[in-house]
Amino acid sequence: MKLFANCVVLGLLLVSGAAFAQDTQTQSTTQSSKQDMKDAGSDTKDAAKKTGSATKKGSKKVAHKSAKKTKEGADKVEDKTQPQ
Repeated sequence: MKLFANCVVLGLLLVSGAAFAQDTQTQSTTQSSKQDMKDAGSDTKDAAKKTGSATKKGSKKVAHKSAKKTKEGADKVEDKTQPQ
């Protein structure tokens, strides 16, 4: 009888321990999912900033290059149209 009672108590402890462990795992998974969403949002923000900076740099470079080439073309035309 004493052995049966010990087995029942041991069984209850094992079942309650498994339930507690499952509850803890669910909370940590939820917290982890929340953190994953925050990290994804931050990564998206950083990527947008980098893309915007690269676009700005590229646009500026193109604008300066086209202005330089326009000036070169205007200088060529001026040289050809001057009376000698």
